[in-house]
Amino acid sequence: MSDRLPPLTALRAFEAAARHMSFAMAANELNVTPAALSFQIKSLEEHLGQPLFLRLNRAVKLTEAGRALAPGTSEGFQSLTAAWRAARRLQDTNTLNVTAGPAFTAKWLAPRLYEFARAHPEVDLRFSATLRIMDFDRDEVDVAIRFGYGPDPGLFSMPLRNEWITPVMTPELAAQYPTPESLRHAPLMFDDSIDFLDPPCDWPTWFRAVGMDFTPTHGPHFSQADHAVDAALAGAGIVLGRRAMVVKDIHEGRLVAPYKRALETKAHFRFLCRKGAETRPQIAAFRAWMLAEIEKTAAVHETLDILPVEEVPPA
Repeated sequence: MSDRLPPLTALRAFEAAARHMSFAMAANELNVTPAALSFQIKSLEEHLGQPLFLRLNRAVKLTEAGRALAPGTSEGFQSLTAAWRAARRLQDTNTLNVTAGPAFTAKWLAPRLYEFARAHPEVDLRFSATLRIMDFDRDEVDVAIRFGYGPDPGLFSMPLRNEWITPVMTPELAAQYPTPESLRHAPLMFDDSIDFLDPPCDWPTWFRAVGMDFTPTHGPHFSQADHAVDAALAGAGIVLGRRAMVVKDIHEGRLVAPYKRALETKAHFRFLCRKGAETRPQIAAFRAWMLAEIEKTAAVHETLDILPVEEVPPA
């Protein structure tokens, strides 16, 4: 039996009919008449030498051969569509699709986007703020900004500045709680989005890093880092702020980090794209802009006494 593939149009007709389980709906999707679609499927069955559908009175049903063929044709056309879109995107030097977590988008990207838009008016930026790991081909993503440990096999991965955490608050609250010891009586808040870090970068760990044995148990918890930072900006309490989420507010004086001690984690933000795509004009411009923006707040990093969290004495 020959392995020669049948015509692509016949396979396309079968895939649509198998997905809809309706010749009429498949014909409508492919913009052909039901008779033309039926002819394509009939020719495919003749090529195979056995039926793919059971034709019932008002419905169709896959035969055993049809059930064997359907998954592969569906996956094949999805792959072809993704490959075609990827090839077409190579011709587009103006559109840039970026995905990042909601907190990073709100606290790092959004407040700075005006500067990029002003410097690169030719680039049409499109953002998807989600924690879902998106596929570069299927989801038509050009750049992903992700936080964690990696690795990122098969991708161009550029680490951004190392990530640290330190207590941050408004200047007014800093005046009320001038020392780490005074935090025993302060309104502490919890950013639960960093609970996955190992070793932990939480309040008990930070207190041990400054020589205190204290485990706070009361205070509001936030599942999103940007919500915790917004609460701190409103003066609701003191939170362990992550560098990327608070550095601009510290740099511009809306928040302060009065105790200097910060904990550095090996988890970090990475700039990700397909290998080879990092040189595309809009991606290279966006990467260079991010690095330049990070350097604008580098002075904050220099004011802190940063300790790798692995060096904090255990509980």
